[in-house]
Amino acid sequence: MNEATIDTAITQISARLDHTNELLHRMLAEVAKTPSTHAIFVDAGYVYAAAGLLVAGTEDRRSFDLDAEGLIDAFIDKARSIFADSRLLRVYWYDGARRRIPTPEQQSIAELPDVKVRLGNLNANNQQKGVDSLIRTDLESLARHRAISDAALVGGDEDLVSAVEAAQGYGARVHLWGIDASEGANQAEALRWEVDSTRTFDLDFCRPYLTRRSVTTYENEGAPPPSREEVRFVGARIAATWLAERGSDALAELLPGHPYLPGPVDQDLLIEAEALLQRSLRGHAVLRRALRDGFWQHLQSQL
Repeated sequence: MNEATIDTAITQISARLDHTNELLHRMLAEVAKTPSTHAIFVDAGYVYAAAGLLVAGTEDRRSFDLDAEGLIDAFIDKARSIFADSRLLRVYWYDGARRRIPTPEQQSIAELPDVKVRLGNLNANNQQKGVDSLIRTDLESLARHRAISDAALVGGDEDLVSAVEAAQGYGARVHLWGIDASEGANQAEALRWEVDSTRTFDLDFCRPYLTRRSVTTYENEGAPPPSREEVRFVGARIAATWLAERGSDALAELLPGHPYLPGPVDQDLLIEAEALLQRSLRGHAVLRRALRDGFWQHLQSQL
């Protein structure tokens, strides 16, 4: 190969390198102009339990009201201050519902701007099923498609570790947000280890968005208590509604525990019965047994 050929080859290589560098600079300039994007992923079950315990001293949703709209706005404002050069994609609100049919409260949350409600199921014991897998699917999908650069995850379950790992594998940064625990911890240690940063919200942050409900009183407390048959009939009536809403799968989960009811189911039964009777059954052990008998009797009659 003569000197002229070598010079020509060097010139061509140099031109290709210049062209490649120009393309790279253009790409970097485009990337620099593209705003970062973040999303907020809220495990509502964690929020209700942790905030309820911190502010109202109970995890029972029936004992307090949560201003979900106000709390979501507070989360958005906090994210805006932390991710100052980033825009919000949306807030994902994960909760459970019977047969994934949204409650009126969940419907109102779904109507909020920039909020998407995703529902898992509730089993017979009022336990959420499928919520963690929904969070993982959304986190992983958004990270894989480069739709987000940062994710604020409000939750505490160790099962969310795989969701964090999946998102990080595609280059997204995951920030764990939590609510102060009055005692111990309400977030899995493994989850705290896995994320890129952690932040907790204290009592002052949560208090404006949660109000404890007053204890229900009834006008006819001085009247004679209802009969056992009347209470048993109410138990059967509630069982009919329970079965219609939850279906045979929930019944199959409940049957092995007969004659005992899981705590959440028993509590729901008592509250509904008191509302129908307009009478407190607290302190009436015989009537409460009649209520459970009526509930079980109807369920077993459907087998």
